[in-house]
Amino acid sequence: MFDVTISLIDYIIIGIYFAFIIWLGLYFKNRHKSEEDYFLAGRSLAWPVIGFSLFASNMGSISLIGLAESGYRTGFAVFSYEWMATIVLIIFAVFFLPYYLKNRVYTIPEFLERRYGTFARYYFSGVTITLNIFIDIASGLFAGALVVKMAFPDLSLTTIIWAISLFAAFYTLLGGLASVVYSDTVQAVLLIFSSIVVTVLAFNLTGGWDAIVAAVGTEHLTIIRPASDPDLPWPGLFSGVFLLGFYFWVTNQFIAQRALAAKDTRQGQWGALFAGLLKLSALFIMVLPGVMAIVLFPDLDDPKNAYPTLIFNLLPAGLLGLTLAGFIAALMSSVDSGLNAASTLFTFDFYKKYNPDATKEQTMKIAKIMIGIFMVIAALWAPQINKFPSFWDYLQMVLSFICPPIVALFIFGLFSKRINTRGANASIITGVTLSVLSMGYKFYVNYAGIEDVLPHYLYLAGIIFIVCSAVLLTFSLTSSPDENKDWESLIWTPAYFKGETASLVSLPFYKNYRYQSIGLLILVATLLIIF
Repeated sequence: MFDVTISLIDYIIIGIYFAFIIWLGLYFKNRHKSEEDYFLAGRSLAWPVIGFSLFASNMGSISLIGLAESGYRTGFAVFSYEWMATIVLIIFAVFFLPYYLKNRVYTIPEFLERRYGTFARYYFSGVTITLNIFIDIASGLFAGALVVKMAFPDLSLTTIIWAISLFAAFYTLLGGLASVVYSDTVQAVLLIFSSIVVTVLAFNLTGGWDAIVAAVGTEHLTIIRPASDPDLPWPGLFSGVFLLGFYFWVTNQFIAQRALAAKDTRQGQWGALFAGLLKLSALFIMVLPGVMAIVLFPDLDDPKNAYPTLIFNLLPAGLLGLTLAGFIAALMSSVDSGLNAASTLFTFDFYKKYNPDATKEQTMKIAKIMIGIFMVIAALWAPQINKFPSFWDYLQMVLSFICPPIVALFIFGLFSKRINTRGANASIITGVTLSVLSMGYKFYVNYAGIEDVLPHYLYLAGIIFIVCSAVLLTFSLTSSPDENKDWESLIWTPAYFKGETASLVSLPFYKNYRYQSIGLLILVATLLIIF
C-alpha cells in the first residue's frame, strides 16, 4: 500500500544498536564466576533495572503488534490486560516475591516443589518451557518479522524469522541474564521514546482527540465493555484476564527471573511496582496508536499491520531508524527473555535435578545447548501463527486454557498449609484434562469453520479455575496434611505482615511499597473512570 524507504542514517542507527548488543554480550561473557552469575546476574539487580527489564520483556514486539492490532479492531478494551497486570504486580510484590526470595530458588517450579512435591515441579516446568517456546519466543519472532518484512518485502517471513533467531540466540548465549536485563533497560527506554514519538505524530495528524472520537465513536474508546461484548466482556476481566495476568506476572519464569535476581526484597518489590507503573503507559503509546490508525488508514488490509504502517508512513529519516531500533529492541527483549527462562528451567528443573554434582562448566554448557534447541523449535513454529485470525487472541486463548490450574496451586498454596500434595496432584491432572479438551475443541472449531458452542475463552478459563480449585480443596481436606515442611518460608501469615510493618516504620512514605501500591491503585481507578 506504500513504498518503504529506509535512508542511510536509519541503517547506521540500526547498525549501532546491533553493535551495542553484541558488545554487551561479550562484556558479560567474562564476568560469569558462578551459576548464579549466569542465570541470576549474581542476585545483584536494583529496582530500576528490574522494572525496565520486566516492562521491556513483556511490552516487546508482541505487545506493539498485538495491542495496536486490537486497538484497531476493538478499541480501548484490550487495555484491560494492562491495568489488570498492574494490580497483579502489586499482589506479586506484596505477597509472593518475598517468599520466592526467602527460598533463594533459581526457578519458580523449584518453589512449587518445596510446597507440593516433585510432580508439581516437573509439570509446571514442562508447561512453562512449552509456553515460553510457543507463546513468548515464537510470537516475538513472528511479530518482529512482520515489521522487518514491510521494510524488506522481497524477503520471506520464514527467512526473516530465522535471521532474527540466530542473532537473538547468539547474544543470549554470550551474556546470560545480566546481558539480557541490562540490554532490556536500554531497550525499554528506546521503546518508550519511539512509541511516544509515533503517538504524538499520529495524534497531530488525526486532528486531535475530538477528531478521533468523531471517527471511531465513544464505544471504541471505552475500556470496560458490557457482558454482551464478543471480544472482552466485563465479567471476563475477573474470570479470565486476572488469571492470565497472575500466571504471567507471578508464576512465569520468563518474567519472575528478573525479580529473583534482585539484590534484596525491597529492590525486587520496588522493581515490580515500577513495572506496574510503566504498564499503564501502554494505553497511550500502544493501544491509542492502533485506534488512530483507523482514522489515518481506514482501509488497512490486515489490522496486524497497524503499528508498522504508522511508523513507515509517519516517521522521517533518522527518527524512523531510531524507532526501528526501538522495535528491534522490543523484539529482542521478548525473544532473549524467553530463551533465557526456558534454558534456566530445563537446566535446574531437569538436568540439575538428575545431575546434582554437575560442575558449573557442565551446567552452562547444557543451558547453551538448550538455548539453541529451543530457538530452532520456536523459529519452526513462528510462521504458523499467521494462520490464526487474530494474533492477540492466539496469545490469550492458549494461556486461558493452560494457566487456571497453575494459578489455583499458587493462590491456595501460599495462604494455607492445609492444602497438600495429594490435592495438588489431583488438581494438576484435572486441569491438564480440561485444558487439552478445551484447546483441542477450539482449534478444531477454528480449522473446520463450525459454530463454537463453548463459552468465550475468558469465561472458560474461570470455569476451569473453579473446577481445579474445587478438586484441590476436596482432595486436600479429605486427606492428611503434609508434614516436615518449612512452613515459615512457604506460607504467608499475619505474623509476617506485622514484622513487615515494623521494618517499614523507619522508611519515608515514598519508599514504602504499601504506599506505592496504593498510589498505583489510584492511578488505575482514575484511568478506568476517565475511559
